[in-house]
Amino acid sequence: MEKVLNFIEGEFREPVGVAFLENYNPATGQVYSLVSQSETQDVDMAVVAAKKALPAWKKMNADDRFRILNRIAELIERDLDKLAAAESRDQGKPVWLAKTEMQRAAQNFRFFATAAMQFASESHQTDSRAINYTLRQPVGVVGCISPWNLPLYLFTWKIAPAMAAGNCVIAKPSEFTPFTAYMLGALCNEAGLPAGVLNIVHGLGSGVGQAMVEHPEIKAISFTGGTATGRHIASVAAPMFKKLSLELGGKNANIIFADADLKEAVKTSVRSSFLNQGEICLCGSRVFVEKPVYEKFKAELLEELKQLKTGNPEDDAVRVGAIVSKQHFEKVLSYIILAKEEGGVVLTGGEAVTPAGFEQGWFIAPTVIEGLGWNCRTNQEEIFGPVITLIPFETEDEVLQMANSTAYGLATTLWTGDLKRAHRMAEALETGIVWVNCWLLRDLRTPFGGMKQSGVGREGGWEAMRFFTEPKNVCVAY
Repeated sequence: MEKVLNFIEGEFREPVGVAFLENYNPATGQVYSLVSQSETQDVDMAVVAAKKALPAWKKMNADDRFRILNRIAELIERDLDKLAAAESRDQGKPVWLAKTEMQRAAQNFRFFATAAMQFASESHQTDSRAINYTLRQPVGVVGCISPWNLPLYLFTWKIAPAMAAGNCVIAKPSEFTPFTAYMLGALCNEAGLPAGVLNIVHGLGSGVGQAMVEHPEIKAISFTGGTATGRHIASVAAPMFKKLSLELGGKNANIIFADADLKEAVKTSVRSSFLNQGEICLCGSRVFVEKPVYEKFKAELLEELKQLKTGNPEDDAVRVGAIVSKQHFEKVLSYIILAKEEGGVVLTGGEAVTPAGFEQGWFIAPTVIEGLGWNCRTNQEEIFGPVITLIPFETEDEVLQMANSTAYGLATTLWTGDLKRAHRMAEALETGIVWVNCWLLRDLRTPFGGMKQSGVGREGGWEAMRFFTEPKNVCVAY
């Protein structure tokens, strides 16, 4: 059985303790590989390698770093089919969807490789007496911890700007979906990335993640994952004054007004609710519909869902794959039970399904629930699966109160034909992202992140480059 090894100083190494975790294929429920269960000593070795590589890497010309990072992008595109197959097998998502995410992984490298050549410092004349300018210098050795839902996509979203800015990286992919990060190590070597610039350490959050956050030589942590884990990271890192970027949970609202293009709203809502099995932090799980069109929207949504096929991730017709792990599968099902206990009515789905040939896999039918109060647990807590609730509303003020009611503030999708309303709502919604008459239309130059318990800081564009650099003001008198 293949072993997923650590990638330290350009070499693949077994963990110091020679311990491994079982890695499951969610579609079959079977173990197909073993993952390094690393500990503090493995992180220590990675930090030593990163510190050794740092002086040369941070002094390297931006165009030379560009050539290396852009070459990694080219190699990802070359191996797109292999990476997509591995991603699907690891995470449970359809292969066709994994291919689009591999393209984005390549784009992340290309975008930030280019950004490093354009990232500029400010300068200010001070009363004709002095000139002030700002140096943007690498933080040093940084830690990147990525989640299991979009494995290589979000892994590269963190490591690409960190390396482009001149840092050396200790990276931890999720123990549930480590395989494409493991494959990336070989591509980095092929691209000519100097040994030690990127170090990938596999293992549990309680082992590797904790060691990274506690390590005094890791000066910044970029984390995407659950809010509870983010809170713990902040508490550990605060006494050491580490820089933190935390992209956490979401309980996103999808708001449909009666004047919206209902056909487009239904079509996009199916995608925004159930893409990647609903395992995207940006998915709209609370669907608020203005009363005059509530019944029509519901009927058309349920009709559209009849065409949504669940099953074999290798089937191009499948739109909903397997839930990432047995633990998460059981969590999602427990929330469906909770919704019924809270008075919800399941309109469709609401149960596990067993596609032919995948009877041991972890599949849940796309689920729509109505009849719940906006402030019940089902509508306040993150489920992170193919489960949505329908909630009618009458006025802007009412839906704003309900949409803003959660502890989260990541994203909102808003459907209306009234431009003035769109601007009013966008200003009043307590989320870091508002999509108007669209969803997941991304521009890598824009800031990405949430408010409240959805996180601290922003990723993307100059925000990422600023996070991975330290500004130093220099004042020179005339």
